[in-house]
Amino acid sequence: MTMSEKSIPAGTPVRDVPIDWEALEDAFENNAPEVHSYLQLSTGEVLRVVDGIADPEMHSRIAADSNYMRIDPVSSREQYRWMERFIQMLEEGELRDRLAAAIDGKGAFRRFKDVLMAHAPERERWFAFRSERLRVFMEAWLSAHALTAIARPVWAAPPPPSTPPAGAAPATPAPEARRVKSSEVLRRKLRELGESLGSRDLEKVVAFAEFVKSRRAARAFARHDQADDSPPPESEEIESDGDRE
Repeated sequence: MTMSEKSIPAGTPVRDVPIDWEALEDAFENNAPEVHSYLQLSTGEVLRVVDGIADPEMHSRIAADSNYMRIDPVSSREQYRWMERFIQMLEEGELRDRLAAAIDGKGAFRRFKDVLMAHAPERERWFAFRSERLRVFMEAWLSAHALTAIARPVWAAPPPPSTPPAGAAPATPAPEARRVKSSEVLRRKLRELGESLGSRDLEKVVAFAEFVKSRRAARAFARHDQADDSPPPESEEIESDGDRE
């Protein structure tokens, strides 16, 4: 029995979680059998484990940690219904006919996205429609597990430096500011690149990104385990074997 399958007893106190909605939405949408997503209840982060890439023992280690809850993604059948409903919302015409033909048979999701690639306004409408449906499922899932979404801590940017006196050398940006700026530039370039790639290229990019994210999550989880297993300071009293239950 997985963590998400455990029944929530009546009267269970509601727990506040700072949900990362974007990451949670990705987890609910991705129902690939080799991808397993977990919600970290303390931080609201989503941990994604990919079979064949992550440590094979990682699933059991996470399952034993009460701070993680497995996320059940939306089924392919339900997501297929979303495409059907979206097509019915479109005006009759060539695009509607092409989309209806695209979702007939194996590979429906890929063909549906390929057709929309050339129709930016309708593609944006689809993204908004899908996000709305995913939000309904996410909120129902949180409620069923006695979880309440709260606002995530907002990182406050440091105040701009005061104007240096005339003749003074310009101040060097702080390392944190440089990293933030670099991340924003890279994200913008990634979005621009994604718009120019085909579906097969995008699948490869996503697979590699999942690999990088999984390795980073695995390292973070390993550091967490090492911290928990580290010996206590010498000044603390260590209980003897006879004191243990």
